[in-house]
Amino acid sequence: MNRLLRMSDRLSDAGGVLSGVMICAGVCLVSAEIIMRTFFSSTLYITEEYSGYLMAALTFLALGYTLRHKGHIRMTFLHHVLKGRGRMVLDMVCFAAGFSFLLLLAWVTSLFFLDSLASGTRSMQISETPLAIPQFFLPAGCFIMAIQFAAGFFRSLEAWRKGETAEEEESIELGR
Repeated sequence: MNRLLRMSDRLSDAGGVLSGVMICAGVCLVSAEIIMRTFFSSTLYITEEYSGYLMAALTFLALGYTLRHKGHIRMTFLHHVLKGRGRMVLDMVCFAAGFSFLLLLAWVTSLFFLDSLASGTRSMQISETPLAIPQFFLPAGCFIMAIQFAAGFFRSLEAWRKGETAEEEESIELGR
């Protein structure tokens, strides 16, 4: 189980790093477009298209990293009602539901990617980019987040076995 947890953390970190690289690439691309338009009265033609691809890819790749570091918006009203083991059970149910949903989403986006790959669908823009390339990041990001949901479930299960409560676990993570 520790191996799965380490692997999920490494995979999420890799997605986070790759997302950061993509943000930098997008900034460079837009900056180059601004320079081209300002000083050379020209354009790169691909800036809008590739910025969109980068934004979609970095969003999906960063999902697992964001979940690992508790960056997603959480609805905590039930956490305030439940205490101790009840809160841990709620967390495990939510992790299991998230895992199931993300696996389904990974499957659906994989079909989308495979269809584009098989049909050779290309962008309608001047670049004629094979759409399978940007679409690859959708199932990849969903899979990374699904693995991170599984890791969260197993972390909660491990805490349950050790007799820890959700309050202790949360206060340690928040640095209190």
